[in-house]
Amino acid sequence: MNPRHHHIIQLVNSRGSVPVSELAQLTGVSEVTVRQDLTLLERDRLLRRVHGSALALDSDNVDTRMNTRYPVKQALARHAASLVQHGEAVFIEGGSTNALLARALADRADLTLITVSHYIAQLLREAACEVIVLGGMLQKSSESVVGPLTRYSIQQVHFHRAFVGVDGWQPETGFTGRNMLRCDVVDAVLAKGAESYALTDASKFGQVHPYPLSSGYQVSHVITDETLEASTAAQLRERGIAVSLVAAD
Repeated sequence: MNPRHHHIIQLVNSRGSVPVSELAQLTGVSEVTVRQDLTLLERDRLLRRVHGSALALDSDNVDTRMNTRYPVKQALARHAASLVQHGEAVFIEGGSTNALLARALADRADLTLITVSHYIAQLLREAACEVIVLGGMLQKSSESVVGPLTRYSIQQVHFHRAFVGVDGWQPETGFTGRNMLRCDVVDAVLAKGAESYALTDASKFGQVHPYPLSSGYQVSHVITDETLEASTAAQLRERGIAVSLVAAD
């Protein structure tokens, strides 16, 4: 995938729908070239073509989300990986930035990685580290497992630290998510009391989604990029959450 393809995916994912004519103008190529690009990207299930426009796919699609702000997410994943100590067991939830974290840790044979994400499990199929994949009901759109069996499985394993994804945060609501069952998985992880990190780019802050994380649990740290507003970082710290701001590549 070339830089123009990344640019197209970012534009489409941020706006939901972008006309071919506008994509041509913004990328500096002809409409014919843009249509060829869209054909390739649709084939790879990264967007959808309709007459005269490109549409974003389901926002739970990990491949699609990974290509949104990819350099930022890669930098966040590298920073998170640097925090993991020798011999630790690490829980990694689902989502695009967590998938990049798993990839960054894959060659460390001293680690045990625990995940609910079948997408991440596939990334780790030839990894040097030990991999534990928990059970549950598979959500096909996100390629993660959820439900009572997943919660029970989380209760039966122990880990030194956990990295989770979030979809939104505001001072009035705290962390929120788009999917109730995935929020339930995160609550089960936070209930374990291990060091926990919300690993997410700064675009999620200021957004609100229907399902809040339980007020009884709280992530210990937020790892995000340096575009986070200073006032938001201050509000997080006032609530006892450590904030790490990472520069993108």
